[in-house]
Amino acid sequence: MNIQQLRQTRNFGIMAHIDAGKTTTAERILFYTGKKHKLGTVDDGTADMDWMEQERERGITITSAATSCQWKGRTLNLIDTPGHVDFTIEVERSMRILDGGVVVMCAVGGVEPQTETVWRQADRYNVPRIVFINKMDRIGADFYRALDSMRERLDAKPTPIQLPIGSEDAFEGYIDLIENRAYFWAHDADAHDAGAEAAPIPSEMREEAEAARMELAETAAVESEDDALIEAFLETEDLSPNDIRKGLRAATIRGGVFPVLCGAVLRNRGAQPLLDAVVEFLPSPLDVPPIEGVHPTTGDSLTRKPSDEEPTAALAFKIAADPNVEKVAFARVYSGQIRTGDLLLNPRANRRERVTRIVRVHANQRESTSTAQAGDIVMLIGPRQTATGDTLCDPKHPILLEAIQAPEPVMSIALEARADRDKEEMRRALHILLQEDPTLEAREDPETGQQILSGMGELHLEIVVDRLLREFKVEARASDPQVSYRETILTEAEAFGRFTQKTEDGTLFGEAHARVKPLPRGTGNRAEFDASDGSVSSALRSAALEGAANALSTGVLEGCPLQDVEARIDGATAQEPLSMAAAAAIAVENALRKASPALMEPVMRLQAVVPSEYLGRTLGDLSSRRVQILGVDTQGGLEIVRADAPLAEMKRYATTLRSLTQGRGSHTMEFHRYEIAPGR
Repeated sequence: MNIQQLRQTRNFGIMAHIDAGKTTTAERILFYTGKKHKLGTVDDGTADMDWMEQERERGITITSAATSCQWKGRTLNLIDTPGHVDFTIEVERSMRILDGGVVVMCAVGGVEPQTETVWRQADRYNVPRIVFINKMDRIGADFYRALDSMRERLDAKPTPIQLPIGSEDAFEGYIDLIENRAYFWAHDADAHDAGAEAAPIPSEMREEAEAARMELAETAAVESEDDALIEAFLETEDLSPNDIRKGLRAATIRGGVFPVLCGAVLRNRGAQPLLDAVVEFLPSPLDVPPIEGVHPTTGDSLTRKPSDEEPTAALAFKIAADPNVEKVAFARVYSGQIRTGDLLLNPRANRRERVTRIVRVHANQRESTSTAQAGDIVMLIGPRQTATGDTLCDPKHPILLEAIQAPEPVMSIALEARADRDKEEMRRALHILLQEDPTLEAREDPETGQQILSGMGELHLEIVVDRLLREFKVEARASDPQVSYRETILTEAEAFGRFTQKTEDGTLFGEAHARVKPLPRGTGNRAEFDASDGSVSSALRSAALEGAANALSTGVLEGCPLQDVEARIDGATAQEPLSMAAAAAIAVENALRKASPALMEPVMRLQAVVPSEYLGRTLGDLSSRRVQILGVDTQGGLEIVRADAPLAEMKRYATTLRSLTQGRGSHTMEFHRYEIAPGR
């Protein structure tokens, strides 16, 4: 891909809280760019980007879907991401490889819990964003309240480039602050090909529009850090439309501001200006810093520029099962080229992977190509050992890119095959699903033979079980979801450990003394050896540390994962490493039992939205669940309850809330922290 093509490319994603209109926005983008010729809708199950059966049945996005389209001579590579917190890994890995993002917000709800989550994910990867305030035609829509919620809850600087004309049923157009003119939709604007017609700014909004445009021009000049633009604004207190676009683009790419537009995409209002904003303000691959990595053996820092002339470097950001081949890898090409038949190095697995086919994707539709170039997002067929977050690079110029971190699962279920013949098939299916989804974990219970499957929430696990049945034809019974507890200690303690074992050649013997102490929350575990004991060889020290680390992997109460504990071996003797490791493990375990071990439970950040008349009974129910109420906000006849809720008390809460509010209440939960659980 030459420099001009790269300059005309936009790799961006659409992200939002559930039900804000992400997939509908993506469908309108596909329609107006000519990628498809018939509008799809989420409610009818005809949206191209929600192609899984489970997505169409539930009306939600479960897996991120990629596509490519053209708009005014630019190539747009688009990823539609899920909004439900259970599938946050799909957003995480998309953010890792995208150059820009469109954050869709509901004009009624403003910043909602998952909005905050995706915003933090975008911050973590320095992804420039524009914001589209959707559903301006809904009852309770308030553009300015949504802006305030961005300032308060996201600590962001929203910069409107449009002002809505009217709201709710009276939403009829917008003011383009850059061009300083109004646009109105015709009365039949819900028609598929309806556009907005230019008109003078309404007299009652002229003063507001003038003030907003001056503020926009000042922001574009100052935040661009362009001396020429700043000087031009200081001289005239205004900028030309082209200068505003230039300054705003620089400020957006730098992350200083976030241009804001408005619309109602379900009624086909606002998609075309949004596309223009994507082209004008989001970066091309040339506008973002070169990708950074390290040499896999020396650890030296390396960079790769977005050029076909650079050595090949790509990141496999998603692995998916495929009915025709074992699996496929979705990859972002950062530098160089990948051709069909190429042999690429996977530094993590330390093996070479053959690319047998390269595919450009549109949701679940495919188009083969012979070459993928810098800036492309494609699907690779052939790599067998590649996992999510792996690097694929030129074997002669190896580089290891930053991997993708997956959150820990917080809920588990037990799976049991209905018949013996299904057991092996279930193991095979779970192996494939675990490769697809890094937030899934599975292990076999040695006592019951059941598969213990852990995930991010009830919906997450429900979808996995449904896929086992439909896609893999595995008949399995699933238990009710169980909470994933952790263990820690509350006090310091020390203990002695002795290991003896008779063998044919004599007796193996080892002794160790261990001290344990709690660490601050989130620190993790740490094993150390007292360096002052110089009589112990390096091999025995390594064995002692290995034994201590093994003892720190599980708690002593119920065998749950242990966290935030330090173990120090400050005296040990043994004949050989096996005895040393065993003695150290026994000493640490004995110390843990004396250090006030405690269970820790996951606590979720809860947001429940209920009509005002049901607030009392909702709060009463929550108080019976050991929930800590953080606050209650009122928005247009709705009460928004914010709280910290123990996950163990929130099973089947969706059903309870619907019953309490006659089906009118909704809620979201996101993992927040682990804290000490009450005695059980």
